[in-house]
Amino acid sequence: MTTMKKPDHVLYGAAYYDEYMPSGLDRLETDMTMMRSIGINVIRIAESTWGTCESQPGVFDFSHVDRVLDAASRHGIDVIVGTPTYAVPTWLAAMHPDVMADTPRGRGSYGPRQTMDIVSPAYRMHAERVIRTLVGHVASHPAVAGYQIDNETKYYDCVSHDMQALFVKHLQGRFGGDLGAMNAAFGLDYWSNRVDAWEDFPDMTACVNASLLGEFDRFRRAQVASFLAWQAGIVREYARADQFITQNFDFDWRGHSYGVQPYVDHFKAAGAVDIAGVDIYHPGEDDLTGKEIAFGGDMARSMKDGANYLVVETQAQGQPGWLPYPGQLRLQAYSHLASGADGVMYWHWHSIHHSFETYWKGLLGHDFEPNPTYREAGVVGREIARPGVSSRVAHLRKANRVAIVVSNASLSALDRFRIETGFPDGVGPDYNDIVRDVYDALFDLNVECDFLPADAAAAVLRRYDLIVTPALYCTSGEFIEELRDYVHDGGHLVSTFRSFVADGDAGVWHDRAPHRLTDVFGMSYGQFTRPRDVGLRPTGMDDPHDSGLVRDSGSNAIIELVNADDDTTVIASYDHYAWGDYSAITRHAFGRGWAQWIGTRLDAPAMTAVLGQAVRSAGLRPTGMGLSGTVSVREGINGAGEKVTFLFNYSARTVRFDSPAGGEVVIAPETISPSGEVVPGPRSGSAMRLADAVVRGERLELGSWGLAVIAGKG
Repeated sequence: MTTMKKPDHVLYGAAYYDEYMPSGLDRLETDMTMMRSIGINVIRIAESTWGTCESQPGVFDFSHVDRVLDAASRHGIDVIVGTPTYAVPTWLAAMHPDVMADTPRGRGSYGPRQTMDIVSPAYRMHAERVIRTLVGHVASHPAVAGYQIDNETKYYDCVSHDMQALFVKHLQGRFGGDLGAMNAAFGLDYWSNRVDAWEDFPDMTACVNASLLGEFDRFRRAQVASFLAWQAGIVREYARADQFITQNFDFDWRGHSYGVQPYVDHFKAAGAVDIAGVDIYHPGEDDLTGKEIAFGGDMARSMKDGANYLVVETQAQGQPGWLPYPGQLRLQAYSHLASGADGVMYWHWHSIHHSFETYWKGLLGHDFEPNPTYREAGVVGREIARPGVSSRVAHLRKANRVAIVVSNASLSALDRFRIETGFPDGVGPDYNDIVRDVYDALFDLNVECDFLPADAAAAVLRRYDLIVTPALYCTSGEFIEELRDYVHDGGHLVSTFRSFVADGDAGVWHDRAPHRLTDVFGMSYGQFTRPRDVGLRPTGMDDPHDSGLVRDSGSNAIIELVNADDDTTVIASYDHYAWGDYSAITRHAFGRGWAQWIGTRLDAPAMTAVLGQAVRSAGLRPTGMGLSGTVSVREGINGAGEKVTFLFNYSARTVRFDSPAGGEVVIAPETISPSGEVVPGPRSGSAMRLADAVVRGERLELGSWGLAVIAGKG
């Protein structure tokens, strides 16, 4: 079996756990045969089974691993082997209780996964042994295509002695041992929190200083990146040149993948791996919108500056309420590919018969029988395996002209200074809600975007015609200067409330807000409050609707009382008897560009309209923008230089529209039956058929939860 460090085809697969099979049941050959019959070409194993691989210290048994590798090799299936370090074995917790993370809620108890202290010397010692032994054992096996290091790694809110001791050493290094400088940087005179001897450094568990806590969060995120780099370094000592290393990064969780991960700096941590991997879980059935899939994919692609990535986990049947309607599993799979994924892998193959995730169901249910989800996965797998298909939808490159700047520091700060109340009370929207307000609006507009960290270089900023900073609370002075120059030199900047408030240590700037940018935005403000029955009044545009607002739009969570300069266009003011003299949304020309300020949280229709107007004013005309509300459009350039256009109908209704692109139909709309199979038969005249030549502007049709992929030159 030949593999490459970068897969040369779309990886389509599932996690597989021979260890979890009911006692006495041997399904290995049956499962491999069933996988091949639906086009599965890769499986992921071992990441959860340290206790099975090493039943006692230094006592190893890789029989399950060997069985699966040998069977996969016989059936032509590649394998990603996971280092099994994210769920510690019972003997390790018993021998070294300190491997369990101390958190503000107390020490973690054994049982759940991901309860360990990733800087614990005992944990590191035993983890290194199992990694070296496992990877050394499997590296030469021809079925092994790559490795996953750890699993959904985070710092697990650890405040252990080891973590805090390392943090103090970090602070000593950052401030050169100067406690006065540290006290000043974090404002530690407040409530007598100042530290005047390193040996007096307090326990961080009950710390109330957001600046010091933010630095602690930043340090712990750095430990995640260091931990992954440490694991990757060990694996690379054994891995063949044709094997890759990945990790399945995940996101903020709201019962599904939602926003920026609080416990990992994705941009820094992804440096450890050859290919970024992600877990993307999302609402299903009538709640399927495509937004979580696109958000996760765009973030994963951005982690390594536009490189392709792997969806290491996504749902098959998933939790109750996510059982895909006919056509949805196929729609979801191509939605991942449309963002630049080179692989889609389900969690998991078979549904587990014991313990916590018994009802997080895989492709097969508890009876192991073929079912509609399994059969629909076969529709996808066989399509991707068709000659000429995988190469046309894999390795897609994006040329997006819009970027969203995201910041872990701002996320941490706004969790402690909540947008609506200013206190860490959990009330009102948080940072990720504002990020998703912006992202979801762009998605609805069919405006694709990248993500950038809040230390992106000036040359990177200049790749984009429009940059959006949602609630960029913490910002370095250097990055602010880069944004000034970006706008001055012709860029277009849209910033929301609570941007440019504080420095990188969450210390609020002591000049007029927004810091060092009042001339760029042509406005300033000194006060803000929670709105109560505050509407928006469109102003300053020839056509009031061109502002993107309607008069029944309201303000939510916060209103900044913006004073606009005389030469600033006021797009909207507040419709309120007390606040009516203040601006809500402004735009100001600066140099060759312009900067727009949104001083309140808009509802979804208003945010979509306002950003749509900003996109147009920046001179952008994305291919699918005119189809907003009808069909979702995603694009990329494949290895052959073809423009690949994905058309998605995230609804149960049939939609008709004029094609935004021309070319050959690579993936045609299909009707999927309740049994999970393609329904043969005649189609309407506007339905696309495989290998049809489509002309831009041609009238097309997509049925319920339907999709099509068109590839063509230019």
